[in-house]
Amino acid sequence: MKFQNKNKISVCLIISIVIIFAGCNFGQSALVDSSYVASHYAKYEYQIPMRDGKKLFTAVYVPRDTLTEYPFLIVRTPYSVGPYGKDSYPSMLGPSTLFTMEGYIFVYQDVRGAFMSEGDYVNARPQIADKKNNTDVDESSDAYDTIDWLIKNIRHNNGKAGLYGISYPGFYAALGLIDAHPALKVSSPQAPVTDWFLGDDFHHNGALFLPHAFNFLSVFGKPRKGLTTKWQSGFTYPTQDGYSFHLQTGSLKNLTEKYLQSSVPFWNEIMAHGTYDDYWKAKNPLPYFKNIAPAVMVVGGLFDAEDLYGALNTYKTIKKQSPSTYDILVLGPWSHGAWSRTEGDKLGDINFQQNTGEFFRSKIEFPFYNYCLKDKAKPDLPGAYVFESGSNVWRKYDQWPPANLKEGQLFFYSKGKLRFDNSQLNNSDSFDEYASDPNKPVPFSKDIRNSMHREYMVDDQRFASERPDVLVYETEEIEKDITLMGPIEVNLYVATTGTDADFIVKLIDVFPDSAKEEASNNKVTKMGGYQMMVRGDVMRGKFRNSFEKPEPFEPNKITKVAFTLQDINHAFRKGHRIMVQVQSSWFPLVDRNPQKFEDIYNANPEDFQKATQRIYHSAEYPSYLKVGMQE
Repeated sequence: MKFQNKNKISVCLIISIVIIFAGCNFGQSALVDSSYVASHYAKYEYQIPMRDGKKLFTAVYVPRDTLTEYPFLIVRTPYSVGPYGKDSYPSMLGPSTLFTMEGYIFVYQDVRGAFMSEGDYVNARPQIADKKNNTDVDESSDAYDTIDWLIKNIRHNNGKAGLYGISYPGFYAALGLIDAHPALKVSSPQAPVTDWFLGDDFHHNGALFLPHAFNFLSVFGKPRKGLTTKWQSGFTYPTQDGYSFHLQTGSLKNLTEKYLQSSVPFWNEIMAHGTYDDYWKAKNPLPYFKNIAPAVMVVGGLFDAEDLYGALNTYKTIKKQSPSTYDILVLGPWSHGAWSRTEGDKLGDINFQQNTGEFFRSKIEFPFYNYCLKDKAKPDLPGAYVFESGSNVWRKYDQWPPANLKEGQLFFYSKGKLRFDNSQLNNSDSFDEYASDPNKPVPFSKDIRNSMHREYMVDDQRFASERPDVLVYETEEIEKDITLMGPIEVNLYVATTGTDADFIVKLIDVFPDSAKEEASNNKVTKMGGYQMMVRGDVMRGKFRNSFEKPEPFEPNKITKVAFTLQDINHAFRKGHRIMVQVQSSWFPLVDRNPQKFEDIYNANPEDFQKATQRIYHSAEYPSYLKVGMQE
């Protein structure tokens, strides 16, 4: 967990920012606190000049031991580097207390335009491919200039620097890899933001993740008023029931006009760019990850509700575009940033039966940085260290996804059946259908909430499987363990009476029922019959062929909709069942589709209409999931 000021707003309203970036040392050494930090480190505050003359506020903590040379460990953040003031110290430095006690020169910088740094703030500032003069600046040039200044001006450094960061700071840690300073030897982008239209935070496959975008930007999106050390106030809900609040607001157009239009410029930019146009493409750093010289450790959570897409695609892109880079991936059973701040032993009702957070911090992250920056022994780390949920064990792979996966297909059948073969498909009973009413949308959670809670990624889906507007397909009990790995490719044949539709697909692990649990364990458990969501995501139908050029559906015409669910590594145990649910709303997690082809961001409340959706499962039009698997 990264030290930050304890009065921060969080990144799950911004709700998790306070948890991730505050100085809260869950599961970490009680030997370290602010008095320990003050007695072992001297604090300095600088305004470091960039190549265009703007100065970035930077707090530097230097070990009081002047007989040793130390490497720099740097965080660049838009979330403030507080506590401010030379005599104010955080309770911890670095990614964990291990680093605080080990000794590094810790550097925390407000990025350009944030808090106490000069310049204008730009969300996911686009990378400049060819910097021709000193007025051309981006986040990689700011990282370069910062490291260059530190090497030349901070005494007792060993000439090596590392970057790290979680979420938005992970974005900055990733961009520091591009045209990197020679002193930068390692960077760890952890849950890094990459593409805000295709898969990170605010959109998935073009569909807006409503409460996350609204809650985050109602605070973070407000322009600052000059240099400041203070956060601005956020939105106060009139009710804890986010489902009712957003439904009664009526449309995104109404939400914008009533609450955000005059105060949050970036929200207005989102509303003005409803397709994957040049605006969104320019903010995607993935094309620039080429010829990466520093070592890279990408970290992500398999149950990260915010930036799993960024972790997976940062790793895969560097592996593809910069194959000689020392690039490793770590995926644990974590929600957003949980590897840094918690024991990581459970999420919601799901227990992983071990302290995965401490394992990562002490056995992976700490020795990796010590090797890269202090020339200590090279840790025995695989190309990919990935936790296998279900069986609850860590697995080592040469790469991710593993190269030797068997391909499997889970085919939909009539009467809610799901099978690993298509041999019994025919052209009778060729479809199932449901009525989708955007004015009575399927909730994404059974709980009363006004935020995107992190537990939804593994929540019990029984509340949804009982609804008539959710289709359910389920295997028989599994006779032996089956592990599904890597991305899940969804292939649906659909028809709709409207001209647009969303399709949400959820892959679910169904636990044995209570009676069998009682018989085997001599007790009844609330996990009996539990429907654990392993992965779920949405496809906005108008983008089925192109995110740049959306297309309407032709009413009642059979149409293929294909998309990819983000990677999993999950063992479905003997006696469990595999379930797939299909629906057309997931509210308020995903904004409502009016189910007619139009600019949804400017739709009026009266535009939202009922539609009948059909999912086909015939020999001619088979709907199925393609999966990677090990048995």
